[in-house]
Amino acid sequence: MTFSGKGLHTGVKVTMTVNPAPADHGIVFRRTDIEGQPTIPALCEYVTDTSRGTTIERDGVRVSTIEHIMSALWTLGVDNALVDIDGPETPIMDGSAKAYAEQIQAVGIEQQSAERRYYEVREKQVYTIPEKGVAIVMYPDEEFSVSVHVDYNSKVIGNQYATLIPGDNYTEAIAPCRTFVFLHELEPLFKMNLIKGGDLDNAIVVVENPVSDEQLDHLKQIFGKQDIRVTGGYLNNLQLRANNELARHKLLDLLGDFALLGIRIKGRVWATRPGHFANTEFMKQIQQTIRREGVKPRFKYDARRAPLYDINEIRAMLPHRYPFMLIDRIFHIDGTSIAGIKNVSINEPFFQGHFPQEPVMPGVLIVEAMAQCGGLLVLSSVEDPHLYSTYFLRIDNVRFKHKVTPGDVLQIEAELISPVRRGIASMMCKAFVGDTLVCEAELMAQIAKSK
Repeated sequence: MTFSGKGLHTGVKVTMTVNPAPADHGIVFRRTDIEGQPTIPALCEYVTDTSRGTTIERDGVRVSTIEHIMSALWTLGVDNALVDIDGPETPIMDGSAKAYAEQIQAVGIEQQSAERRYYEVREKQVYTIPEKGVAIVMYPDEEFSVSVHVDYNSKVIGNQYATLIPGDNYTEAIAPCRTFVFLHELEPLFKMNLIKGGDLDNAIVVVENPVSDEQLDHLKQIFGKQDIRVTGGYLNNLQLRANNELARHKLLDLLGDFALLGIRIKGRVWATRPGHFANTEFMKQIQQTIRREGVKPRFKYDARRAPLYDINEIRAMLPHRYPFMLIDRIFHIDGTSIAGIKNVSINEPFFQGHFPQEPVMPGVLIVEAMAQCGGLLVLSSVEDPHLYSTYFLRIDNVRFKHKVTPGDVLQIEAELISPVRRGIASMMCKAFVGDTLVCEAELMAQIAKSK
């Protein structure tokens, strides 16, 4: 699916193509206009700006106003996609997610074999900004549903409510609802060098107070239109697509922002005056809750089953030898993920000095074990893997959660964050002992032919 148009704030003409992606890939944006085509996962930890839309950024590369395409993809059931975009901002289209949703439904989605992951709300979760009247509350439930209430003390908008429950038609009821702005916000936005791509065809402009002829002339200059007028509290003879279109658009935005959690939610949401900042901060809060409740291994190791790679096959692929061979078996591998084990014995040489009275596996060696596991994943995709080596380029967001001691079986899982390009692989790695997460890190490595 390909979409073209201008960005709402940059005014830059962009083309965006949504490509299918393998299971457990997630939704990832790729800037095709930048050398190396860097990628940014659509996750709340990469959100850097929410002033007039949701922006994600990694290593100085950003994509902004992603909420509409994320809303359509996620709500219509897309868990995995690679979104190519040749500019810094998604196309605004008509200010809604209508074009996105219609194309997704026209193309259809493919069922994948991986089990879909959920965050099951176990207790009431709350996020508030009292001084702004913002509140988002999530309750335990068997399914996901949302209710939104907006009240801006506006005589034009009034109190508006919108809901989405299982079985509702998102494409017809929510996706067509357009973004909106108050007239008094326009001038500051223009001065901030924003809404360069905004016009009366892709945004609803709410007019609270009488507008003078001088103001109308100014608006005609801004929008390059001569027939501007105020009708029924809105600029021009605007036909609303629903009597609560503004609340429905806030619901649309919330769905797109909640998608940045990266896993689906089983819970009932009630939101009052939600916005991009509150939505994404709430998802970061939920992410911390998930981490506290514990990340579990995705793959189940069964010692009775023959490994996919035993130690001899691993030795044939990796150049490492004693005392740096830190993977004993590989029991799962597919195109984007791998899982293996390291049996931690008191006979490991590092326990002689780390520490004699309280043996603990050094954290740096846990990271090395994760790197070797990830290296096997990427080397399995090349011919004659024994002729290649993988070398660290960077290590990010390393977190050590628990000690690893003699007798532990270290289960390591690695998955590609984005497809391998030009010999560069980026992976999310986790290490477990039983169901306990002991370490996680993002690793980047280069595949190079051995000398």
